[in-house]
Amino acid sequence: MARVRFIGPEPVTVPELGSRAVQPDEVVEVPDGRFDGYVCQPQAWESVEEPGARSAKKTAGAKPASKGSDD
Repeated sequence: MARVRFIGPEPVTVPELGSRAVQPDEVVEVPDGRFDGYVCQPQAWESVEEPGARSAKKTAGAKPASKGSDD
């Protein structure tokens, strides 16, 4: 799931999010496939976390297995 911030001046109801009321400056999770539909409205939404960012962070944070010393 991607994350976007609502930057509009007043709360809005977002049917796609189960008719949830979203407050100004609130960050919400949206389906990755719908991310572009939000950020293409720069007067209302801004990107916080792009699609796939969480899985990339998990992969980047993983450490390779270290080999033991054969002393």
